[in-house]
Amino acid sequence: MMKRFLIISIVGLLWLPAAAQELSTKARVMLLTVSPGHEELYAAFGHSAIYINDPEKHIDKVYNYGTYYYNQPHFYLNFARGYLLYGLSVSTYDRFQGYYAYFNRQVVAQVLDLTLEQRQQVFDFLENNSLPENSMYYYDYFYDNCATRIRDVFVQVLGDDFEIPEHYTKDPDHTIRELTDRYIEKEFPWGKLGIDICLGLPMDKVLTDNEYMYLPDYLYLGFEAAKIRQDSTWKPAIAGERTLLYSRPMDYTIAWFTPVVAFSFLALLGLIMLIMQVRKGWLFRWFDFILFFSIGAIGLLLFLLWTATDHHAAANNFNILWALPTHMLVAFYIIKRSPKRWVNWYMALLVPFSIVLILFWNLIPQDLNDAFIPVVFLLLLRAVAIIKR
Repeated sequence: MMKRFLIISIVGLLWLPAAAQELSTKARVMLLTVSPGHEELYAAFGHSAIYINDPEKHIDKVYNYGTYYYNQPHFYLNFARGYLLYGLSVSTYDRFQGYYAYFNRQVVAQVLDLTLEQRQQVFDFLENNSLPENSMYYYDYFYDNCATRIRDVFVQVLGDDFEIPEHYTKDPDHTIRELTDRYIEKEFPWGKLGIDICLGLPMDKVLTDNEYMYLPDYLYLGFEAAKIRQDSTWKPAIAGERTLLYSRPMDYTIAWFTPVVAFSFLALLGLIMLIMQVRKGWLFRWFDFILFFSIGAIGLLLFLLWTATDHHAAANNFNILWALPTHMLVAFYIIKRSPKRWVNWYMALLVPFSIVLILFWNLIPQDLNDAFIPVVFLLLLRAVAIIKR
C-alpha cells in the first residue's frame, strides 16, 4: 500500500505543473515584429515571434522559430548540403527585449483578439511544439522560416476560423528577388551580390500575397488585415497594437564601394592591360590565370549548389552563363607562355558569346545582377588579349 501511495503521489506531483498551465482570462497572445537590423545581413529582414503573457499565472514566454544550433552533428556539412535544421526556442520577454535593445531595434506587439479557448489552444500547441522531440524543422529561406511558421501556427490551430485576405498588401505580383532587394540593396550591396550569385531562377518566381509572409513586415501586415470568427461572426484578428521597444534614431552609412564600382574598375584595368600588351608586348599571364580560375571556381560552385545540394533556390542558376566552370580548366593552359591551339579556339568562341550575353542581358529569365556585366566585359577583353598573344 505504501509503494502504491508513493507512486500515486509522484505521478500527482508530475501532473501538477502540466495542469497548472491553464491560462487565465488575463492572458494575452501577441505577435511580435522586430524591425530590420543594420549589423548583419541576416538581420536586415527583421524578425517575428509569438509572445504569451499571463500575469495571473506568471506565464511570460516568447516563442522563436528562428533558432539555429551550431553544435548540431555535422552542422557545416549539412548547411552546405542545404539541410538547414532550425528549432523553436522559448525565452522570457526580458531576455528577448534585451537582445534587440542592444542592437537598437524596435519591437511592436499586435494583441490577437482570441477567446480564452483559442488562446489556450495556441498556448498548448506552442508548448507541445517546443518539446525537444518536436521543436526542430528543416528551414527554407522563403517558404518555411521564422515568419511563415508563425502564420502556420494560427492557420493550423484556428483552422477555418482564421483568415488573411488574399490581397492584403495592395502591392501584388512581386518576385522573391524584388522583395529581398528592398531590404539589402542599399546597405548590403555585397550581400545582395552573394545572393544574386548563389540563388537562381526560383528567386524570380512571382509570389502570392500569402507567400509574401516569409518577410516579418508582411506577416505584420497580414495579421493587421486578418479576420477571426467567433460565435459565427467575423471580426478583426488584432485587438490592439503597442510598441514595446523603441529604437533610437541613428545614421547608417550607405556603402559607396559597391560591386558595380569594384568590377567596373577591374574592367577598366583589363582594358589598360590590353592596350599595354598591344603597345609594349607585355603579358599578364598570372592575372589571366587568377581571373579565369576564380570565375571557373564560382561556376563550379554554382553547378554543385544546383545539382548536388538541397538548396532549392540555387537551382536553374543562369549565372553559369558567364561563370563557366570550364574557365577553371582553361586557366592552367593560359598561364603557359605558348598556350595550345585549342585555347585560342576557346577564346575565339568566348568573344562573340560574351558580346551576345551582354546585349541580351535583360532578356534572360533570371534577373542577373548588373554588377556582373563589367565582369563579362573583362573576360571578353582578356580573351582578345590571349588570342593576340
